[in-house]
Amino acid sequence: MRKLLLLCLLLLAALSGRSEKNETFTVLQWNIWQEGTKVPGGYQAIVDEIVRLKPDFVTLSEVRNYNDTRFCDRIVQSLAERGETYYSFFSYDSGLLSRYPIEDSLTVFPEDYDHGSIYKLKSRIHGRPIAVYTAHLDYLNDAYYNVRGYDGSTWEEIPVPTSVREVLEVNDASMRDDAIRLFLAAAKKDIDEGTLVILGGDFNEPSHLDWIRETKDLYDHHGLIIPWTVPLLLDNAGFVDTYRQLYPDVLAYPGFTFPADNPLVPVEQLTWTPKADERERIDYVFYHPYPGLVLEDAIIFGPQGSIVNSQRVENKSQDRYLLPLGTWPTDHKGLLVTFRFEE
Repeated sequence: MRKLLLLCLLLLAALSGRSEKNETFTVLQWNIWQEGTKVPGGYQAIVDEIVRLKPDFVTLSEVRNYNDTRFCDRIVQSLAERGETYYSFFSYDSGLLSRYPIEDSLTVFPEDYDHGSIYKLKSRIHGRPIAVYTAHLDYLNDAYYNVRGYDGSTWEEIPVPTSVREVLEVNDASMRDDAIRLFLAAAKKDIDEGTLVILGGDFNEPSHLDWIRETKDLYDHHGLIIPWTVPLLLDNAGFVDTYRQLYPDVLAYPGFTFPADNPLVPVEQLTWTPKADERERIDYVFYHPYPGLVLEDAIIFGPQGSIVNSQRVENKSQDRYLLPLGTWPTDHKGLLVTFRFEE
């Protein structure tokens, strides 16, 4: 009996030690649509959702610092008033929040005439060094609109392009690839130093993993299979697209994040292509493989509905949704990703 009791105690100790080592953390990518100002009660809804979800890191898109305010200070103060401690630093266009003290920050690609931005913070998570990058990439020369018969800079109707080369020429005239190359250079230094690297952002560009043979005749792709530049650059550099890693079945799990249906906003303010199906997965969380790091979960954060041909529609896919508490403050859906460390 004494030996059996001793074995049980040893087993419990081993299990306890293992659970302590299985440490998790979450990253939320969220385009907050001009700081929530486009929706009544939008800013307060942003605060409410962060308080509810308590993400360890938040990568934000469309930080504007309206009325000579610093959004980073305002959101940190609002969260503190709700009992949540977060850290941030001044940025414009994209932004970062961290539940862990920020040891350093860097402007990787500064915003210039609304061509996007990338920022970085360095911190420590469960004793490990981590660099979290936020990216809101150039919205101009947005060639997936050209495929839908709309100019990707003016959004006027145009003939649908017939070749992949034509589409990529427009796409690569943007500054999205310029920004992501600067990210890759900065991230390589982090990786070489043994730092875990995470990238979250609204890329304003689809993925080569989504525009494949199986989808060429869906969602107004007009028969085109396109190796979109920015996600392919990341793929070639060894970065992992969290959503597509967990859900490789593109037909069952399209993962659309834009445009999100928002019942408080007229449809004409939610669509850029009123005569087309513009649904895309353009909000991402990427990571570079790291010793002991396991991708545990990814879930779309926001309403299930989308806009198709100026109509509000419910998505019929198998995608999982974390629905909002109440007011949805944006025209995008977010992505909440959970990671775990294992020894």
